[in-house]
Amino acid sequence: MTIPPPIAMLAELTHRCPLSCPYCSNPVQLQGKAAELDTATWADVFRQAADLGVLQLHISGGEPASRPDLVDLTAAAHDAGLYTNLITSGIGLTPKRLDALESVGLDHIQLSMQGTTAGLADWVGGYKGGFTRKMAIAQEIKARGIPLTLNAVMHRHNLDDLDATIDLAVELGARRLEVACVQFHGWAVRNRDMLLPTFEQTEATKRTVAAATKRLRGILAFDFVPPDYYSDYPKACMGGWGSAGLNVTPDGTVLPCHAAESIPHLTFQSVRDVPLADIWFKGDAFNAYRGTDWLPEPCQSCERRDIDFGGCRCQAMMLAGDASVTDPVCTRSPDHGLVLKVLEDAGVARKDGEFTYRAYAGKQG
Repeated sequence: MTIPPPIAMLAELTHRCPLSCPYCSNPVQLQGKAAELDTATWADVFRQAADLGVLQLHISGGEPASRPDLVDLTAAAHDAGLYTNLITSGIGLTPKRLDALESVGLDHIQLSMQGTTAGLADWVGGYKGGFTRKMAIAQEIKARGIPLTLNAVMHRHNLDDLDATIDLAVELGARRLEVACVQFHGWAVRNRDMLLPTFEQTEATKRTVAAATKRLRGILAFDFVPPDYYSDYPKACMGGWGSAGLNVTPDGTVLPCHAAESIPHLTFQSVRDVPLADIWFKGDAFNAYRGTDWLPEPCQSCERRDIDFGGCRCQAMMLAGDASVTDPVCTRSPDHGLVLKVLEDAGVARKDGEFTYRAYAGKQG
């Protein structure tokens, strides 16, 4: 099997974040500040990534602006020849810091969006005043003409606000809007019943996105991630496990996908100990689910085998307790009843409940 080089890398600089979003895909056991790679090590990782073939670097967290060396890290990534995309809540950025980031070659900003009103956004993000600060920095981004994507993580409590979200994206001059229905990893698993949209909301969202895509062609592009649990077939896991991208966590652990550490039998290597290229090409964890030879039935003989690669390994682990089975989201999976049970239970729980907010303990690490 020929292993292609990765196209993109997600650099999770830190798990620190002023927001407490209940859908955060960071692991429940967050890494502390003391565990984070230092500036020089990250810069070396960026050089290794470029040499490996990575083209796009997504600078993320937590909130990457929590790192005082964010400008230096962006400069190092730019100097390595990487296209740099800053994934941020906007909180922690200032006009002066934006100027500095732009001056060292930042290419793009992806701004998270929890809602289009302060009441909704601050409730979801668990941070009073966060929406006002976000809108202020969004205007600064617009004034500078920095290419902008709005990432709207959508769920039961804000899907009905989608029209206003689209209007806000246009107003802010965003070039792309990610209508990303929440994926159930990390903290989102703890809040699944509170976050799952209804079937009716899901169908209405599909119609709204289709109409807006046509109406705003040439003005605003859309990336639509529909809710997995209402789909007939699963999405391809990262375009195929170990085929297109990789993640580096704050302490340097290298993962095939954001939630891979939820699979307990896999052991992941660190850039502190092993060159990035060796991890990508030779690492046991990266080769565990590469390609299609490992796939079970019904995936192995399915006409969709090379389209969705059996679905998400982490979702299979979370729902069925086995990362090697067909993603239970698939209607052909022997375990699909597990998804139907989740939907039934969530329907009962929808009327009441409270969020379990993401909690960062400063004493960690």
